[in-house]
Amino acid sequence: MNPVPSADVLDRIRDIPLYRASLDRGDFPILEKPEIARGFPDNWMTPELARALETGEAEFVLSTGTNHARMQLIRPPYFLLRSYYRLWSEHPDLGPLWHDGARRISLTTVLATEHVARVNSRKPGATPGERWLDDRTLYLNRRLDPAEWERAEVERMLAEIREVSAAHPRGSYLLDCSGYHLAHLVGKVTEWDLWDAFPRPSGIIHAYEYTPANVRARLRDRFGCPVVDLFGSTELGYLFYSDAQGAYRPYLHDMSVELIPVAPGSGIHSLIVTSVRNPYMPLVRYRSGDCVRTHDGSDDPRRIASFCGREKELLATPDGPVAQADLDARIAAVSPEVFLHQLHLLGDDRCRLWFTTFDGAPLTSAQETELSASVSVLTGRSATVEHRTHIPIGRSGKYAWLTTAESA
Repeated sequence: MNPVPSADVLDRIRDIPLYRASLDRGDFPILEKPEIARGFPDNWMTPELARALETGEAEFVLSTGTNHARMQLIRPPYFLLRSYYRLWSEHPDLGPLWHDGARRISLTTVLATEHVARVNSRKPGATPGERWLDDRTLYLNRRLDPAEWERAEVERMLAEIREVSAAHPRGSYLLDCSGYHLAHLVGKVTEWDLWDAFPRPSGIIHAYEYTPANVRARLRDRFGCPVVDLFGSTELGYLFYSDAQGAYRPYLHDMSVELIPVAPGSGIHSLIVTSVRNPYMPLVRYRSGDCVRTHDGSDDPRRIASFCGREKELLATPDGPVAQADLDARIAAVSPEVFLHQLHLLGDDRCRLWFTTFDGAPLTSAQETELSASVSVLTGRSATVEHRTHIPIGRSGKYAWLTTAESA
């Protein structure tokens, strides 16, 4: 028998058609994404929700679809943004800066920037292409692949950062980013000797995707400010945050989590979430699709040590599933200079690892030999490694760590 939600959760879902059979049985199986979509929106419709949609207290939105097929959702306006801002305001390192009026500059996928521009275009008197989400947040990026930023674009972004920084009495601002995008910016600024034009942020937050260990270390070393990870999703809001030392802490207002092993003895767990934070689509035992590892390998959510990638991207090996973070750890152990990496599966017994470096230089032959051997042991496949000057970014503006494309 599956765990039964608390009495408070049962009260919140009692009138929702999706949960009727589970309520009758007293048994709640794991909720998968297809079940959310099946019969949508009637499977969620209650008199309260119908009224909220009529009054504008609830709205239809689509998930970003960067890690799974886009999914229709119903939620209060600005649900995710309010979750974000609340967490920032309560975070031990970010909170004082947030309450002091530091603005947020976002350097992430062009899809996010385009979304803000579309939202603003619907506002009365809007300026076409406006990238201010509200009075606190400016989005910078206008290009899909940050490796292709030209000098004029970088200088434009730095000028906008200076303007935001100058608006604060002490020059403070918070840089919200994809770690990859900020690392690309660091490379461009270094290449063109533009550091004098780059005001240093008071805090850096990466919250959009898995950020490799080498990238996190590079950002900490370069900027010397708190570098914080926030973990969440479009449909859930934010669930965990890291402190400046990298330790994760729960942020489970109106939520609870379970961990379920993806395979016996693997140490990798699926994250299962029950949340009533969104009153119009409370999710009970929802499989988020994310994987975690704990400090002791147990299924105790209080022992979460890291978020290690997406469940659908786990690589099956003779020794059990391998996650994105497992490959990342192997790479970081060989060289701190590796920036991007992508593993290509070539049939059933071979693979090839592409990698770039922060300075564009290849690894030594000894390092490449060590990396090839380490990847072979991890994957159970014969592995070759190949230094590249460029790894293409995906259509979503995020990098894929694993592919089966022979021609990639």
